[in-house]
Amino acid sequence: MCQHQPPCPPADAPNREAARLVAYHPEQGWGLLCNGVVCFDDAGELLPDGRSIPACTCPSGHAA
Repeated sequence: MCQHQPPCPPADAPNREAARLVAYHPEQGWGLLCNGVVCFDDAGELLPDGRSIPACTCPSGHAA
């Protein structure tokens, strides 16, 4: 999917959120990254293969 040089991290990489934003819909609370990941404003994610990553619930806001 990503055609940037250097390429953005793939959807299965730990740093997948570093991919470039290609579409953003703030009124709906989500954005699409160039690697196919849908990121939600609550920090949850939907991967291209249909798996969901829940929003982080730790106090620091970062995954443990």
